[in-house]
Amino acid sequence: MSRLQATFERLRSRGEPALIPYFTAGDPSLALTAELVAEAARQGADVIELGIPFSDPLADGPVIQRATQRALRAGVTLPRVLELVRELRAEVSVPLVFLTYYNPLLAFGLKPFCQTAVEVGVDGVIVADLPPEEAGPLQAEARPAGLDLIHLVAPTSPTARMRKIARASSGFIYMISLTGVTGARTELPPDLLQRLRRLRGITTKPVCVGFGIGTPEQAAAVGRLADGVIVGSAIVRVVEEHAGSPVLVPEVGRFIAALKDARMGSGLAIRHVAPAAPRLRSRRYTVTRTLTHLARHDRPHCR
Repeated sequence: MSRLQATFERLRSRGEPALIPYFTAGDPSLALTAELVAEAARQGADVIELGIPFSDPLADGPVIQRATQRALRAGVTLPRVLELVRELRAEVSVPLVFLTYYNPLLAFGLKPFCQTAVEVGVDGVIVADLPPEEAGPLQAEARPAGLDLIHLVAPTSPTARMRKIARASSGFIYMISLTGVTGARTELPPDLLQRLRRLRGITTKPVCVGFGIGTPEQAAAVGRLADGVIVGSAIVRVVEEHAGSPVLVPEVGRFIAALKDARMGSGLAIRHVAPAAPRLRSRRYTVTRTLTHLARHDRPHCR
């Protein structure tokens, strides 16, 4: 059983969704990234995403683009991030997942990347610009190495494509909450519950939601629906605001603790997923004010 699978099974047995913070590796430095990851784990992060800096981050909004540029200017590369993970594994036991693009992996070599990633302690990889139809060569190296390959479901993915993505993903499935790039939003998409219900109807694999989630309240609302909540830009913004300050690590830690407390406070995590339309339908009536907004939009589609 992989570290990701064990984590989600443990959380499901408790009825808890996973909190998954994201950091751009090397922003503001690799040494501080190590401190931030360790602090996130101490504050209750269940899985941690590390973004590999890349010069053309097409899925990322301005906050993460700026972080990427800072890391690239500091000379951060994929080999250096792999070394960072090797050092982190002496202190951090939670699953670590890379978020990257295909070009750095091709440049490194798919087989060497998968083998080295597992050797140093990486559990999974998300390749933002790699559709499942083109993922065969990477999957052929990732699977025997023991590296989970996590695919993304877009808001525009029809059911047939959701099914294909669900079959191809291991570790978990990354559901993008909105059309557009990363970055915190003031409101959650009104059709999120409907799309989650559709995806849960075709897979039992964990579903984690990212893009646009920036507050503890939003994390709590999504945590009632999904197996995991991914928070990226809002955390990277805290890093940006406190870079160079001695309070950087504790400030990021406080924000992650607030996300964790809000998410844990929901007490309504979904324990099992598919086929789960009746479960979600009954759960809709137990949500709080924020989630009621989502449920109202979903109601006309109930059967």
